Amino acid sequence: MTPGFPRRVAGGPNEGWLTLVFVALMALAMATAMDDAAWVLGTSELTDFLAIATLGGVLAGFVGSKVGWNRWVAHAVGAAFAALTVPLLVGQALVPGAGLAAGFAATAEHAVEAWRHLIVLGRETTPAYGHHLWILGLLCWGTAQFAAAAVFRHRRPLNAVVSTGAVLVACMAATEHVQIWFLVVFSVSALFLLARLHALEEQSTWMRRRIGDPTAIRAIYLRGGLVFTSLAVAGALALTAAATSKPLAGAWDELKPLILDVGGALQRFLPTLEGGRGIGGSRFGPQAIIGGTWTFSDGVAVTIERPPGDDYPYYWRVVAFDKFINSGWEWTGGDDTVPVPRDAGDELFEGSLDQVAAPGTHDVSFRVTPVDLIGSWAVSPLSPLTVDRASVLLGAGGEGFFQAVDVPGSGPYTITARVWLEGDENGGLTQNKLRAAGTAYAPALVSRYTQLTPEAVGPNAARVLEQARRRVAAKGIGETPFDLAIALQDELRSSSFHYDKTVTEIQAKCGDLSRSECFATYKRGFCRHYATLMAVLLRHEKVPARVVEGYLPGDVDESTGIESVPNGAGHAWVEVYFPGVGWYPFDPTGSDVSETHDLPEGRVVPSARPSLFPSIATGSDGPDGPSRRPSAVPPTTGPNRPTAPGGFVVITLVMLVAMALIAFLAWRRGSRRPVTPEGAWAGIGRLAARLGFGPRPTETAFEYASALGDVLPQMRPDLEAVAQGRVEVAYGGRVLDNDRIQAIRAAYRTLRVGLLRLVLRRRERRRQAAQLERRR
Repeated sequence: MTPGFPRRVAGGPNEGWLTLVFVALMALAMATAMDDAAWVLGTSELTDFLAIATLGGVLAGFVGSKVGWNRWVAHAVGAAFAALTVPLLVGQALVPGAGLAAGFAATAEHAVEAWRHLIVLGRETTPAYGHHLWILGLLCWGTAQFAAAAVFRHRRPLNAVVSTGAVLVACMAATEHVQIWFLVVFSVSALFLLARLHALEEQSTWMRRRIGDPTAIRAIYLRGGLVFTSLAVAGALALTAAATSKPLAGAWDELKPLILDVGGALQRFLPTLEGGRGIGGSRFGPQAIIGGTWTFSDGVAVTIERPPGDDYPYYWRVVAFDKFINSGWEWTGGDDTVPVPRDAGDELFEGSLDQVAAPGTHDVSFRVTPVDLIGSWAVSPLSPLTVDRASVLLGAGGEGFFQAVDVPGSGPYTITARVWLEGDENGGLTQNKLRAAGTAYAPALVSRYTQLTPEAVGPNAARVLEQARRRVAAKGIGETPFDLAIALQDELRSSSFHYDKTVTEIQAKCGDLSRSECFATYKRGFCRHYATLMAVLLRHEKVPARVVEGYLPGDVDESTGIESVPNGAGHAWVEVYFPGVGWYPFDPTGSDVSETHDLPEGRVVPSARPSLFPSIATGSDGPDGPSRRPSAVPPTTGPNRPTAPGGFVVITLVMLVAMALIAFLAWRRGSRRPVTPEGAWAGIGRLAARLGFGPRPTETAFEYASALGDVLPQMRPDLEAVAQGRVEVAYGGRVLDNDRIQAIRAAYRTLRVGLLRLVLRRRERRRQAAQLERRR
């Protein structure tokens, strides 16, 4: 029995069985919240086992603290039980009713499959999900085991509250499910636990000092704790319902991009959370992985002041992608993404192959005000021309194909876009002009925007392409890139395909299929699925196409001319390249989501003749030579240049070593606050206790310093200096001068490092303790 707390129940723990109940309730609130959030495939049935795993962790931490093992042995035994138990529970979730061997096998197969996809093959996603269940189960078990050990071994209930509470709050922050009552149960249990252990601590203190009736003192503290807990919980609930202030809103907005960048890097290792809570605003970036859900947070992304009388339904483009990766789209990246700084008013695409010629176009200026937009990518119609602030064009390769325009800083900006007129008047754009544009593409355009993976087009995607061709043939016209694009758009908008923002269960069935083939197989998905299949099939036919993301048209206030674009308008569509014209948008998403309109048919235009020189606005060196590289964009080694990881590994190791060294020096230095003899002595006792050499209850300061000095003779002078100072202050009531305080501080800093050698003496300490116990 550990000395200190009085035994409450014969054969029970010193802290009482009620303490164990409070710890279990805290841990169960955490696990039940994770189960309710439906982290895996959007169904809580898969995570129902988390409550059992959590109770197993509580039991492991409790038993390990009471059987007399040291903490490392106790935690190792608990971890071993977790390694045996959690895979069994996961196996039952994957294959209900499976035996022990089948459950283990199912868990192992999912884990190996995830490792093969994410690590060996380097894919962005995996259809396996058993590893997510396994990790969640181990997280619940480990957190519960730590919480129980903190309470029953170390008498540190606050550590248990913080550890379980952090997981609970993180889960609540990531889901839109109402989980306030899980927090209430957790808070009540945590406050009762803290009050109970504090009452027992006070009772123990009064028993040692033989002052008054210890039982009465404990009852007073418990009653006070009950009243405080009740008032605190009631007040918190009332404040939650009534409070409207957001004092940290500004700081949170600043952290959003960083959090989302980190989250994006980790996303492929994390489960898909149904009903996920947006961190605020829409997020577009260098990668567009096609997950199981399409969600954006509420609120307004941007407001756009339009010219008077301009009511055209603009699609607001943010980013464009050139590389298909089976699980989605991305910028080719590395040296291939070239940042080109532009001063205020400079033409963004000057010298690039995305430059748009002036005939048949007009320039329109918009005043863009970011509201809840995350990041600094510019929002613009099809072809942004200039920005009234310094900006950076992120171009793909030496040709400078558009990927995004970065407008650093905050606040509104004016962007001018070059948009096509429509109709034969003024040389505007018509269907017949696009139909007659021909196929004289620049070689750089073809190599970049017809790139596909071998798995991109399977038998089901090929059938969709054949259906589109039948649509073209039914019209009795020749198959041009424009007519093929229109036919694919019409086929995807047909009743054969169904718009659905949540398709996690379908993606689980698709296994190793590419997202394009998966969508062609099951014909259910959201805008990224529609745009991906159309772009992939056009590329398969050697028609340059890319997927872009931004916003659907918003609502325009007729009195002010200001368009409000909500976050919910986040969208993906397709741009197809036409020689002599440039990129033109198509939106294949069905269920009346698309807001595009048809171009005028226009006069019949003779088809473009085949030419050695592609018909693009800025020209090229022809198909047999390199395309013209703009002087503003530095040369690159090509879109597929591999990046050697060795340098990154070395840099990472150097940074880790530097961080470890800084952490060690900061720890050795100790607190920046003034060092007192009592504080230094208490710090020495805590550190030595963690290393297995804590003071005995009856030892004086000099006795304990002498005992530690016997183990570490070289530390004896420093131990005696700190002990002497502590005794003089605590018992002699002396006020030490500055020289003595500095000497104690220096001794304390030396001891913080020197006492680490006690790790090597733990076995000797246990042997001495065993010998002493036998003598008794």
